[in-house]
Amino acid sequence: MRFLMITVAGVALAACSPPVPDSGQGVGFGNYEEYQRQQRARDAQLQGSALPPATAVSEETLGPGQVVASDDGSDLAAQTQAALGGGTTGGTAQVNTATPQPEAVASTGISQENNFDAVGAQRSIESDAAKIAQNRAQYKVIEAEALPKRTGGEGPNIVDYALATKHPLGTQVYRRIGVNLEGKAARNCAKYASPDKAQSAFLAKGGPQRDRLGLDPDGDGFACSWDPGPFRKAVGG
Repeated sequence: MRFLMITVAGVALAACSPPVPDSGQGVGFGNYEEYQRQQRARDAQLQGSALPPATAVSEETLGPGQVVASDDGSDLAAQTQAALGGGTTGGTAQVNTATPQPEAVASTGISQENNFDAVGAQRSIESDAAKIAQNRAQYKVIEAEALPKRTGGEGPNIVDYALATKHPLGTQVYRRIGVNLEGKAARNCAKYASPDKAQSAFLAKGGPQRDRLGLDPDGDGFACSWDPGPFRKAVGG
């Protein structure tokens, strides 16, 4: 009796247990494609619209007003052509005039200046020779002339004096007598705007033999450290 009750209880438990699905058949469906089809159908019913065909193209990928009306792809090709700037009417391509087209640049060929045939036809050896002669006639050669001598009471010419001397700056040539000649020369030279003006005044007052203005303490004949070197170099001396 006890064995019979245990057997009945086991059968009852087995009837209540759900069957174990076959892993090879998928989870609750025959295959994955059938599952996707059922899922799309369910989504379409929830949104209140019919199930779109498998070849339909989403309007999100097209521009405004461009909707695929057929499944053979002809309307899609036409709309793509129109989006690129042209369409087809009667087999002839139509260019979209709203988009500016690049201008064609005509080839002008080789430049006339680099074309030997063109230059040879326009010019000759005789014409070039005549042009060279014309250019030469326009030039005038001016011979160098000696500078005019100073006239009047402008004072001594320090340039002539510089070219007439040969000894270096600081070499004593003339005798100078006195006390503190260097200090007196520093004070006296400060009265002149430049060494050139001091040298001109020095020569006008008896220099270089005499130094009445106290401008040449070392007796080299050059007042206030005036240097004849630049004038000598100018003439190559």
